[in-house]
Amino acid sequence: MSPSETDWHGDVVLLTGMSGGGKSVAMHALEDAGYFCVDNLPAELLLDFLRLEQQRGERRVAIAVDVRSVGSLPLMLPLLKDLRARGVAVRSVFLDANNDALMRRFSETRRPHPLRESREDRDTGFGPLSGAAEDGHHLLLDAIRLERELLGGLKAESTVIDTSQLRPAQLRAWVADLVGANAGPKLTLVFESFAFKHGVPSDADFVFDVRVLPNPYYDRELRPLTGRDAPVAAYLAAQPEVGLMMGQIAGFLSRWLPNFAADQRSYLTVAIGCTGGQHRSVYLVEMLARQFSHHGHVLKRHRELDAR
Repeated sequence: MSPSETDWHGDVVLLTGMSGGGKSVAMHALEDAGYFCVDNLPAELLLDFLRLEQQRGERRVAIAVDVRSVGSLPLMLPLLKDLRARGVAVRSVFLDANNDALMRRFSETRRPHPLRESREDRDTGFGPLSGAAEDGHHLLLDAIRLERELLGGLKAESTVIDTSQLRPAQLRAWVADLVGANAGPKLTLVFESFAFKHGVPSDADFVFDVRVLPNPYYDRELRPLTGRDAPVAAYLAAQPEVGLMMGQIAGFLSRWLPNFAADQRSYLTVAIGCTGGQHRSVYLVEMLARQFSHHGHVLKRHRELDAR
């Protein structure tokens, strides 16, 4: 009898994502959180593994799946959906990063992409290449694009963390926050501040641009502070435009959160961006997280502040 056919109440995290996306760091965070972790488990063995852990009395398990198990990837998505349909609480977390970040990480570590060797004897589709360095660059980019295609289905069923701008300590903290949230039926609401000059987080479900609001940066006394400091909060709270913007964002979320919860969404990420990610976006994230604290599962992220 499979775990999906029994009274399974364990906490199961499926960790997947792009090669170079930070899976090793995330696995260490899960181990520190008390999970029993298994890396690169073939989909064919997932049910047997969960059954064994149930017999052993394990309650918190994390399974890492990536493109190295390319042969069994087509089985993973139907299996994930079937487990959830049968009441098994599986939380899937997908670690993503933009192509530039992935290319840089592979260059720095000098590790080969798991799909690169399988592509070296094929036409990459980029036309004639000049020189070994350019050839290697295009082969790596081709492998990354193929990996995105192969993992697209799993990404659509997962909570996505964009690690492009994250330090390892940030990623560990964000993973710990995610798995620390109650895995019950309620939707977890994530508010994230960011700087547009460093790019929009790819894991955002909604993005609000608050660069039109008055900027504390131009006040010399407020410039070194952040949106979490009282003088900056007082300055922004006194601006009518800030209250109007915050009220409209809150009204939108209040109207549509029940619909997202009814659609069986596990996480909803609301990203709020300003120019530097220090003042306006941070303040709105702090205020909105407080306003929606009654929602139950609310997480705060400050991408630029957390990187300090």
